[in-house]
Amino acid sequence: MSLLLEPTVESIKENRLYAEMGLSDEEFALVEKILGRTPNYTETGLFSVMWSEHCSYKNSKPILKKFPVTGEKVLQGPGEGAGIVDIGDDLAVVFKIESHNHPSAIEPYQGAATGVGGIIRDVFSMGARPIALLNSLRFGELQNPRVKYLFKEVVAGIAGYGNCIGIPTVGGEIQFDSSYEGNPLVNAMCVGLIAHKDIKKGQAHGVGNTVMYVGAKTGRDGIHGATFASEELSQASEEKRPAVQVGDPFMEKLLLEACLELVQSDALVGIQDMGAAGLTSSSAEMASKAGSGIEMNLDHVPQRETNMTAYEMMLSESQERMLLVVKKGRENEIVELFSKYGLEAVSIGRVTDDHQLTLFHQGEKVAQVPVDALAEDAPVYHKPSKEPQFFRDFQAMNVKAPVVTDYKETLLNLLAQPTIASKEWVYNQYDYMVRTNTVVAPGSDAAVVRIRGTKKALAMTTDCNSRYLYLDPENGGKIAVAEAARNIVCSGGEPLAITDCLNFGNPEKPEIFWQLEQAADGMSEACRTLKTPVIGGNVSLYNETNGEAVYPTPVVGMVGLIEDTAHITTQTFKDAGDLIYIIGEAKEEFGGSELQKMVEGKIFGSAPVIDLEIEQKRQSQLLQAIRSGLVKSAHDISEGGLSIALAESLFGQNQLGAKISIKGTETAALFGETQSRFLLSIKEANQAAFEAVMDDAVCLGKVTSTPMLIVHNEKGELLIDAAVQELQDVWKGAIPCLLN
Repeated sequence: MSLLLEPTVESIKENRLYAEMGLSDEEFALVEKILGRTPNYTETGLFSVMWSEHCSYKNSKPILKKFPVTGEKVLQGPGEGAGIVDIGDDLAVVFKIESHNHPSAIEPYQGAATGVGGIIRDVFSMGARPIALLNSLRFGELQNPRVKYLFKEVVAGIAGYGNCIGIPTVGGEIQFDSSYEGNPLVNAMCVGLIAHKDIKKGQAHGVGNTVMYVGAKTGRDGIHGATFASEELSQASEEKRPAVQVGDPFMEKLLLEACLELVQSDALVGIQDMGAAGLTSSSAEMASKAGSGIEMNLDHVPQRETNMTAYEMMLSESQERMLLVVKKGRENEIVELFSKYGLEAVSIGRVTDDHQLTLFHQGEKVAQVPVDALAEDAPVYHKPSKEPQFFRDFQAMNVKAPVVTDYKETLLNLLAQPTIASKEWVYNQYDYMVRTNTVVAPGSDAAVVRIRGTKKALAMTTDCNSRYLYLDPENGGKIAVAEAARNIVCSGGEPLAITDCLNFGNPEKPEIFWQLEQAADGMSEACRTLKTPVIGGNVSLYNETNGEAVYPTPVVGMVGLIEDTAHITTQTFKDAGDLIYIIGEAKEEFGGSELQKMVEGKIFGSAPVIDLEIEQKRQSQLLQAIRSGLVKSAHDISEGGLSIALAESLFGQNQLGAKISIKGTETAALFGETQSRFLLSIKEANQAAFEAVMDDAVCLGKVTSTPMLIVHNEKGELLIDAAVQELQDVWKGAIPCLLN
C-alpha cells in the first residue's frame, strides 16, 4: 500500500475502519477526545495495537493488582522486559513467561519458534545472559489428526529455535484435554543470569539522546499481531496467517551477543525488545516510563520490503529487533559494536521533552500522539463477573470413587494417558545439554542448572492443573502455585518467585471473568503464604474457538535457589534397602483427577482441597531434611496419585523395585490426588533423624533389588504385582504410539 492509498480521516470515522483494527466506538471517541481531533490512519493504528488486551491489559489490570509483587529479594517486579530476583554474591536471576497461543494455532512451527525468540529478547534486554528455556503446552486429545499436526509442529518450532540459538530447553509440562482442540496453548519461559551492575531498563531518558534501531530489517510480517492475539479464533482466523511472524534464530544469536556486549558500555541509556506492537510499543513505553517523548524519522528504519507505509512500519512485528536510547554523540560506538556482529544499528530519532510520540515519513509529520495515552493511560475496564451455574452444580455433587476392579490394569492404563505418559518424544528433540550447565535434565520434578564459579544452582519448573481450575478456579489457582513450589523443593531448592501466564477465554463473558478473578485470588493467597511474589508475566485472553473457551489455565513458572549443588535431589529411587516414605495421607478426592477422566470420560465435582499452611509447613520441613542430607529421592504426588509417583520413581533406574503396603481405601490411597503430599526415599540408618524433622512421614516399605512394584493393602492382600519394565514400556510407548 503506498502512502497515497491510505484511507482519509473522514472515511476512518464514517466507515468505522477503526472497528476492524479492534477499537470500539467508545474507544475511538476517547482517542478523538485525547487528541482534540479525529486521528489519521497511522494514529488509529497506534492506538488500536497499544489499547489491545495483549499490550494494555485493559480487561485484566484490576485482576493483576491482586498479586503480591514485592519481596526482600525482588530487584525488578512487573513492568519491564522481565523480573529480577537477587540470589546473593551480586548475582541475580532474570525470568519471564509469555504466550504465543493464537499464532501457534494458525502457523504452529513459526508461532512456537517466535514465541521462544520473543521471550529470549525480553531476558537479554534486561542485560542478562539467557541460560535456560522452559515451556508449558496444552493440546486437544491426541486421537485427533489436526491436534497431532499442531503438537508435532509446535514441538519442532520450539526445538528449532532453542537448539539453533544455543540455549538449553531444560523443562516444561504438557497436558492434553479436549477443551484445547481448536486453541492450543504455547507458553514459553526464559531464565537468565545477571550481575547486579549490568541491570538495564527500557527507559528513554535524557532529552536530545539518540534513539537507535538495531537488528533485523522491518517487513510486513506480524502487522496487527497484538490485535490478533486479543480476539477469539474462528474459521476466519486462517486468513490472518500473514499476522504470524517468521523467526531467525541465527540472527537472534548475533543480536544477543551484541546486546550483552552493549550493556557493558556507559553509552547505553535504555534498551527494549520490539515485541508485540513492534516499534510502537517499544518507543511509546520507553518514553512513557521515563516521562519523556520520542521523535522518529521512519525513512531511516531499515526495511526489507519496498514502499512500506508509516502504519506498516510502526505495527510490524518482524522478529529479532531492539530499540535503544544512546547518549548523544556516541552513536558511532554503537554502530561499530553491532557491525562486528554483521548487524545494522541506525539512528532513527531522538528523545524529546514534549511527552509526545512524533513520527515523520517522506518529509511529512504523519503522527503525533501523547505517549502516556498509548502506554499508561489506556482505558481500564471492570468487567462484570458472574459465578457459573455449573460451578454451583459441581460443588453440590457427592463424588464417589470411580470403580476400580483391577489395580494393576488401572495403573497400566493411567501410565498410557498422554498427560501422564513419558514426554521423552518431546524433550529428545530439544538440546538440553548445550552450554553443559544442565545438572538435572527434563523428566524430573524440576530442571536444575548450575551457576558456574559458585556452589549454587537454579531449579526451575512450569505448572498448572487446569482441570482443577475448571472445577474450582480459586482452589485450582492455589494448587498451581503450590505444585510448582513442591517441584522446586523436591529438587533441593528454595522457591524464590513466580512469573505467570494467565490463559483464559473471552473476558467479556461474565463467567469467564469470574474464573479469572477467582484464580488470581487463589494464586495471590498461595504466593503470600509460600513467599513467592509475582515478578512479571503475561495475560492471554480470548482463548476460544467458535465460542468455546479453553479450561482456565494460569500457568506458573517458578525458579528456586539451590544453595549448594550437594543438595540437588531427583525423583528416582537410589539404592535397594532404602526406606520409602509418604508425607500426607490420601482422602477420597477424585474431582478432576486422571482416574476420573479415564474411567468416566469427563471431569466433575469438587477439585481437591488445599490447606496452604500445611503445604508451607511440609515444604519447609522437607527442604530442611534435604539440606541436612537425610533425603535420597523426593517426588511430588500429583496426577494419577501415589501409584504413578511410585512408578516414576522406579523408571530409568538400575533394576530396582519397591515393596510397599498402603493404608485406607485402596482406590484413594493409590489413585487419589490429595494435595501437599510427597514420596521420598531415605537411608535406613537415617530413619530416626528423618522422622524427627518430618511431622507427617509414614513409612510404606522398601526399595528392593528385584525390579518389581509390589503393593499390598493393610490386610496383606496383594493389589499390584508388576514388572517395572512392563510399566515403563507402557509409559514410554504411549505418545509415540498415538502419533503413529
